[in-house]
Amino acid sequence: QLQLVESGGGLVQAGGSLRLSCAASGRTDSSYIMGWFRQSPGAEREFVAGIKANEDTYYTDSVKGRFTISRDNARNTVALQMNNLKPEDTAIYYCAVRFGSRWAITPPMWSYWGQGTQVTVSS
Repeated sequence: QLQLVESGGGLVQAGGSLRLSCAASGRTDSSYIMGWFRQSPGAEREFVAGIKANEDTYYTDSVKGRFTISRDNARNTVALQMNNLKPEDTAIYYCAVRFGSRWAITPPMWSYWGQGTQVTVSS
C-alpha cells in the first residue's frame, strides 16, 4: 500500500507561481513513476506531468516551459513548480503513482492517488 499526501495549493493571480508537494509513504523503495494530474469542474482528470525514478520527465503540451516536476527518491517526494500560471490552470491537482517503466497518461493506468489540492488562478 502507498499513501500520498499533497500540499501547496492555493489562490494566485495570473502570471504568479505555486509549488505543489506530495509525500509518499508505505513503501521503502521508490522505483515507481510519480506524477501529477488535474481536474477542473465538469472536465475529465487530465495528466499534467510525470517523473521516473531516473528523473526522466514527461509533460503535457499545455504546461511545457511553465511547469517543472522534480522528485527526491530518498524522501519519496515529488514536487510540481508552476510558473506563469494561467486561469485555465485552475483545477484540483492530484499526485499519483504508477508502477512499471512505461509512460501512461490515462488515470486508470495509475495505481495510487492523493486526496487532491485546489489551485485557483485569478485573472
